[in-house]
Amino acid sequence: MSANDKKLQLRTPGLRLLAACALAVAVLGLWHGLDVRDGIARTGNRFLYGWYGAAFVWGMGLLAASGWLLLIRRQWSLERVFVVCSLALGVLFAAVLPPLSAPDEVAHYISAYQVSNRLMGKTAADEDGRVLIRAQDAWVEDLEDVLADDGSGRTSDRDSAVLGQMMTQYTYGEIRGGGPGGGEAAAAPGGGMAEVAGGGEAAAAPDGGMAEAVGGGEAEAAPGGGKSAAVSGDGVAVSYQPAVHTTPLAYAPQAVGITLARALGLGSIGLLFLGRLFNLLFYTGMGYLTMRRMPFGKEVVFGVGLLPMTLNLVSSMSYDVMILAMTAYFTAVCLDLAYRAERVRLLDVAVLALVMAVMGPCKMVYGVIAGLCLLIPVKKFGGWGRWLAAAAAVLGAFALAMLVVNSQTVALYTGIQDRHVIWADEPGYSFAQLVHSPLLVLKMCYSTLVWQGGELFSGMIGGSLGNMDPVLNTPYIIVLGLAFTLLMLALRKPGESLKISGGQRVWIWVICLICLGALMFSMLLAWTPVSASFIRGVQGRYLLPLLPIFALSLKNDRLVRTDCDDRKLLFGMICMDVYVILRIFSVVCLRV
Repeated sequence: MSANDKKLQLRTPGLRLLAACALAVAVLGLWHGLDVRDGIARTGNRFLYGWYGAAFVWGMGLLAASGWLLLIRRQWSLERVFVVCSLALGVLFAAVLPPLSAPDEVAHYISAYQVSNRLMGKTAADEDGRVLIRAQDAWVEDLEDVLADDGSGRTSDRDSAVLGQMMTQYTYGEIRGGGPGGGEAAAAPGGGMAEVAGGGEAAAAPDGGMAEAVGGGEAEAAPGGGKSAAVSGDGVAVSYQPAVHTTPLAYAPQAVGITLARALGLGSIGLLFLGRLFNLLFYTGMGYLTMRRMPFGKEVVFGVGLLPMTLNLVSSMSYDVMILAMTAYFTAVCLDLAYRAERVRLLDVAVLALVMAVMGPCKMVYGVIAGLCLLIPVKKFGGWGRWLAAAAAVLGAFALAMLVVNSQTVALYTGIQDRHVIWADEPGYSFAQLVHSPLLVLKMCYSTLVWQGGELFSGMIGGSLGNMDPVLNTPYIIVLGLAFTLLMLALRKPGESLKISGGQRVWIWVICLICLGALMFSMLLAWTPVSASFIRGVQGRYLLPLLPIFALSLKNDRLVRTDCDDRKLLFGMICMDVYVILRIFSVVCLRV
């Protein structure tokens, strides 16, 4: 048998799997194309044929490229394949799920805009703390133009609507036209724009406003409570969207993209997409570095990056990207030092301290990942003295960052006695009340897991995408399939040695439990009225930062995966992602 025949024989199973999976996704994509046709028949927006066709071709091209790299050629390392898949899937998700459609993305957008102002040497905000933006960008915050341009008040009884927060077929029309009234789909049948707003109810994210403050990002209240922008006479608008009070580093990638768009003179849509693109590039780059640093478990990090919820976030302007990237890299460094490196260098300690300082102020509850440093043997530091010095450096960097950025936020939440939950217009819990009522806290945490556990699990995988829209969902069978595939990736393979001991596994579970408890406690304090029977505001996406290390801790001797290698499983996840996003496009087209 010749060398070429041997190569063909080895590649044949991969070719068959690639062809079968691609055919299945293509058939499902064409099936949902019928929904796109039905939606177009109701509005006449024929440009959506081209858009869906482009998404379909992009998705099928991605399957062909990733299938070739994962199943047939197999010469690229997983981290290199990750770069291709992360960028390609991220672009596809960013195109189908339009700007400002991700959870709290409008607040993150305006926060990145504020950082962009500083990068350009411009005044970041007015005397009232409201962010200054280009006048041409004001429309994305007020599609229905219900607020007076001078900021004096409403001109209509309708609620203002933000681009993408209620996704309908007309959202794509706004993007195509570059603003209200642009493009053939900008106006709803009858000439009105009410359909775009969706009644305005979805303009507020389920966990928006002060919910972000729990993790270290406090949304500053907009004067007058407005949600649009007041346009001044010099081509500058004053946004009424609340900026998130956190470290500016959380918005560095997005701000660079926005700054580049402004320097190039791009319109609002170009600005929004460039901000998203740079956030995606940052996440992909950090993912590559994370996988290179991982001593084992690269496939698990890859798999978590392929979850629909992860892709929804990393293709947006959310600062969750910084949290996901930094926690993953911190985990990789700790595992590398614990299980592969011969000793801990000064540079390693500096990297750990820097990551904690950058990530900590975004959401302080994730500071518990510092506990992963305890996996590193003391002898690798050179003794207890150097170990204590390293611990002081890492924890000190976190504490200093918190003091500089979030001291006022912490004081606000721990000092107020008579709390009021704005979204519910009801009294809330005070910090002192919760500290002195541990049984109440435990009861509320238990009730949340009992009543909301399924939603937390589904939300972590990607049960509701966009602005936590239950209609733009990942089918539950796909949710289960993705979760099962991720579990399979985490299992030990034949011949693979176990790195994490039983005691270390328990410690990892303790860290995850503490983080979950901190998340629940923070939402109980900031977002839950006293009348609630369970904690409000806890979402599955908050569990993503610790998902890789938790999945790796499940690797054991009793359960061994004997068939289906990592690359086949990863390709299966990519196929499910392409199906999910094509289906969501069709669902949006049916919303008219």
